[in-house]
Amino acid sequence: MTIRLADADATEAFGRSLAPLIRPGDAVALHGTLGAGKTTLARGLLHGLGHAGDVASPTFPIVLAYDPPDVRLPVWHVDLYRIEEARELDELGLDDALIDGALLIEWPERLPGLWPQTLCLTLAADGAGRALTAEVPPAWGTRWPPR
Repeated sequence: MTIRLADADATEAFGRSLAPLIRPGDAVALHGTLGAGKTTLARGLLHGLGHAGDVASPTFPIVLAYDPPDVRLPVWHVDLYRIEEARELDELGLDDALIDGALLIEWPERLPGLWPQTLCLTLAADGAGRALTAEVPPAWGTRWPPR
C-alpha cells in the first residue's frame, strides 16, 4: 500500500493519525534516506500520543524515551544511524521497551532482524512530497489503515 503525502505537514499529520493505533508491544520501523521525513513522521506520532514539546532525531543519544504522563504510553524513539556493530544493539535493550510500551525506530536496517509485529513504513521523495509505503504485519489486524 502506498500513501501520497503532499508535504511535511501531511507527513506529520499521518504520524498523528497513527498515534491512536499504537499499543504496548508495537514497533514501527521508519525506512528512508536522509531527509526522507522519518523524524517528521515520528514527531507527528509523538505529538499524537500527547507529547507537547519538541521532537528531535535521537541521532546522537540513539534513544530518547517518552514516558507518561507526557505521552499515553511509554515510547522509545530510536535512531540506529550511528550503530556500527551488533553488540551495540544489545546494550540498548530494545526488547525492554516492548514490555509495556512501543518502539519507533529510524534506520531499522541496522538491526539484524525486526520483531514480527513491526509495522514497516518506507518514505521516499515524490515530487515536492513523499510516498509512504507500508508493510503491515498481521498483528496490526484491523488497525490499518489509519483514519
